[in-house]
Amino acid sequence: MAGSFIHRTEVAMGKLLLLLVGLVLLELTVMIEVGSVIGALPTVGLLVLTAVLGSSLVRSEGIKTLFSAQQKMQQGEMPGREVMGGMMLALAGLLLIIPGFVTDFFGILLLQPWLRNRLADKLVGSSQFRMQMGGFQGQQPPFEARPGEGQPDRTKGGGTTIEGEFERKE
Repeated sequence: MAGSFIHRTEVAMGKLLLLLVGLVLLELTVMIEVGSVIGALPTVGLLVLTAVLGSSLVRSEGIKTLFSAQQKMQQGEMPGREVMGGMMLALAGLLLIIPGFVTDFFGILLLQPWLRNRLADKLVGSSQFRMQMGGFQGQQPPFEARPGEGQPDRTKGGGTTIEGEFERKE
């Protein structure tokens, strides 16, 4: 059983490595082509500009997502869509910071709320995501004290608290 898990992990890591190498080669090819058309300096400037603008957009979209998640939690609902949207925004930010036009393209796509919401709905609807998120069903808001919990009962013990210092002598 453990051997098959290790084998699957090794296969997945191999595929990820191939994907990353392919992405680097594709990015280099596209950058060379763009550089040959518009020049090296404008190409570098364009890459820096997309990183700066992208990080600004990620910040503003992230704030919107955070407020939406807070509203859901205040209503006692699970903010699954918002959590997935936040993860996609983090991925979009990473893609925009990585120098390259292909990653910038996919980063900008993930910044589009309509696409992000659609992907989030699909992922939240999958049984794998529901199993990972646990068993919250919405009957009790997740961050409120349950009945009988919360502030300690101050009527028990009824003692007096005296502040001061002590020294242990043995």
